[in-house]
Amino acid sequence: MDTFRALVAEKSGDDFSLGVKRLALTDLPAGGVTIRAVYSSVNFKDGLASSPNGNIVSTYPFIPGIDVAGTVVSSDDARFAEGDEVLVTGYDMGVSHYGGFSEYVRVPAEWVVRLPHGLNMKEAMAYGTAGFTAALSVQRLEESGVKPENGPVLVTGATGGVGSLAVAILAKKGYEVAASTGKQSEHEYLTKLGATRILTREEVSPEKIKPLGKTEWAGAVDPVGGRTLAYLLTTTKYGGSVAVSGLTGGTKVDTTVYPFILRGVNLLGIDSVYCPMDVRVKLWQRMADDLKPTDLLEGITRDVTLDGLGQTLADILQGKMRGRAIVAL
Repeated sequence: MDTFRALVAEKSGDDFSLGVKRLALTDLPAGGVTIRAVYSSVNFKDGLASSPNGNIVSTYPFIPGIDVAGTVVSSDDARFAEGDEVLVTGYDMGVSHYGGFSEYVRVPAEWVVRLPHGLNMKEAMAYGTAGFTAALSVQRLEESGVKPENGPVLVTGATGGVGSLAVAILAKKGYEVAASTGKQSEHEYLTKLGATRILTREEVSPEKIKPLGKTEWAGAVDPVGGRTLAYLLTTTKYGGSVAVSGLTGGTKVDTTVYPFILRGVNLLGIDSVYCPMDVRVKLWQRMADDLKPTDLLEGITRDVTLDGLGQTLADILQGKMRGRAIVAL
C-alpha cells in the first residue's frame, strides 16, 4: 500500500500525456472510503476524460474511470467497514474526482453501494455505468406501462455498452427485441444477445422523418439521440415510451408535439450519474436478480489491463468497441 499504480492524464498547455504511474495514498483526495480496486470498466465518458480535447476534465493531473468495484480498506463512515465488497458508479468520480483506473480509490461514502447478493465484482463491472443506464432504462419503461405483450422494443446503438446490455436485459424479461446498428458484421452478436430483428442505422435515422410515421414500437431504449430519437418518437405506438440516455447521434432533436398529444408517447430522460441512492440500491439488487442476463460475462465482455487501457479508450471514442471492456486492477 505504500505505492500503487494508476492511469494518469496530464496536461500543460498543448502538451498532453496519458500513462500508468506510481502514486501514494496521500495523492488521493482526503476523507471518505478508501477502496482497494479489483475491477473497473470502460465507458464513452472515460474516453473523453482520457483525451486532450474531451472537455470533461478541468484540473490535471487526473485519474479517469467512472466505475470501480473493490474491497474497503478504511472508512470514516460507520456504514462501511474494512473488507466490505462495494461498487461506485456515477457522481463526480472520473470527471472532477479521481476515478477508478487506479489500484486504490477514495470517494465520499455517499457514493458507495454495497455489492448486492448475487453479483460478484467482475459482474458488477461488466455492468458498470453502461449496464446501470440500460437497467434504469428498462425499469423506467416498465414503470411507464411497457409490457412484453405490447409489442417489440427497439434498442438503438445496440453494439455499444448501454445497447448490448439493454438487448440482453430485455430478452431476459421476455420482450421481443429489435436492435439497430451500423455494423453489418455484428448481426450474429446481437442475435446471440436476444435480438430477433436487426435494423440498419439508416433505417432508424432516415433523411425524411414524418411528423407521425407508421407505429412499430411499444418502447425503445435510445443511447443515440439526434435524428434517431426523432424517428423513435414518430414510430412509437400509442401510449408507448422512449428512454433516452445518450447523444452519440447528436444533441438536436427535430420533432413536433404530435407524438405526445396525438399518441400519448412518453419521453423518459435517463440519468445514471445522480440517480437517487434509494433507487440506485434497489436497482443494483434487481441487476443481481431478475434483470441479470444468463451469461453476463460471456459474449458481452472482454478483459483489459491498466497497461493496455490506452488503446481501448481510443477505440471507444472511434466507435470501434463492442459490448463492455472490464479493467482488471
